[in-house]
Amino acid sequence: MNRSLETALIAVNAALYAGVGYATFLGIFAPVVGTVRFWPVVVIPALFAVVFSPRVGALGAGIGIFISDLLIHGDAILSLTVGVPSNVLGFYILGKLSQSMKGRPALAVVGLQAIPLAIAILATWSGVFQDLSTGIIFIAAAVISMAIGLVFILLKKEYGALMAASSIGLLVGATIIGLGVWAYSQFFSLPPVAGGGSGLPLTAAALWFLFTYLTEIPFLITLLPPLVEAVRRAIPERAVEVRKI
Repeated sequence: MNRSLETALIAVNAALYAGVGYATFLGIFAPVVGTVRFWPVVVIPALFAVVFSPRVGALGAGIGIFISDLLIHGDAILSLTVGVPSNVLGFYILGKLSQSMKGRPALAVVGLQAIPLAIAILATWSGVFQDLSTGIIFIAAAVISMAIGLVFILLKKEYGALMAASSIGLLVGATIIGLGVWAYSQFFSLPPVAGGGSGLPLTAAALWFLFTYLTEIPFLITLLPPLVEAVRRAIPERAVEVRKI
């Protein structure tokens, strides 16, 4: 891929990520502590990372999330220290692993889905959430996410590697967001439009992590594989073939 084409693809990725993201987050933020928003648009940079290159997906995601952050909460420092790194690293890992995952990705998909479920159960049992209903919602969401992953891997085994790569990339990104926003709140006040607050407890990181992962992974594992497959058939010279188990 020549430099001009790569630059153009990064720009398109960033524009779509920022524009579609702004139009589809619906004003929904993580419960109680806010800041992290509902973000189904993750499929766009994920598609660019898999079809074209991890760098195209990662850089476009970093630029796009920065633009959308400025439009939505206006805190450039928070975006540059948390939003941009989490997106760049998460989508780069997703793109890289989608090209190299081997072994038994079907087991990996189910096993990776168990991580947020275990965290949700532990957080609920230890009283991290302010009320039991919040914990139950997260546990239910984690179970549904695991069920979706299992159903899709049974129906389309050839999507296993891509689904596992999506889970790993999102786990990394969600972890950076959870811990990063918590660390930021120890020194600065979070944007008022997204919940505000400062000096939040470390337990808030678990809520941000769970909200990020559990609201985004269903879109990645259900929409990304068929989109990649469609692009692979349309432009095989550019697409990375979805590997079979």
